[in-house]
Amino acid sequence: MVLNYIWIGFFVIAFIIALAKVIFGGDTEIFTAIMNATFDSSKTAFEISLGLTGVLALWLGIMKIGENSGLINALARFLSPVLCRLFPDIPKGHPVLGSIFMNMSANMLGLDNAATPLGLKAMKELQELNLKKDTASNPMIMFLVVNTSGLIIIPISIMVYRAQMGAAQPTDVFIPILLSTFISTLVGVIAVSIAQKINLINKPILLLTGVICLFFSGLVYLFLSVSREEMGTYSTLIANILLFSVII
Repeated sequence: MVLNYIWIGFFVIAFIIALAKVIFGGDTEIFTAIMNATFDSSKTAFEISLGLTGVLALWLGIMKIGENSGLINALARFLSPVLCRLFPDIPKGHPVLGSIFMNMSANMLGLDNAATPLGLKAMKELQELNLKKDTASNPMIMFLVVNTSGLIIIPISIMVYRAQMGAAQPTDVFIPILLSTFISTLVGVIAVSIAQKINLINKPILLLTGVICLFFSGLVYLFLSVSREEMGTYSTLIANILLFSVII
């Protein structure tokens, strides 16, 4: 409902300002400019959506292959020691862990629209475990924070947008997004763990965090030791190698 008011507000405010310009400024072309901008924006939105549809279809298909082949479940079992400690109230081996992992995988691939239905499915299963139906449970809060903090390893959607808008190197945002989303996720998980009194000082969590920190430290060291041009080249190379490795 709030979004409806915001949407209407955009048009009403634009109309009032344009009308004021006509009356007090004599700008008779303002409404023509507004309508042209409206049509141009609609065309741009459709073109971006159309281009994004193909990318989402490709990666959703790849994730479906991974799910049907058992790879997703195998990875979920592999990461279950970590997930069980981040979500201690979820029974071990519960199917919701697989849904959470799939949502996190889609987010890490930057498939925002693809991650949404997976996240809704995971939240629905978490609600079934929730004893207080009118109050968010601890696992639901943790999942929401992990979801919204958005650790992105491969920002596919953003790279598609950049490619459509004519960026010379659509993948050169790979490293900055990787580092910023890692920090936001780490801070979010630590904050929720403190609030929920979850002990993060355990072998699986420390091992995973150590591996990730080592990986990022290597990336930072690499890009601090090269020039800006080389940084763009290496960033693009690493991003494309990871993308194709996921497909393989």
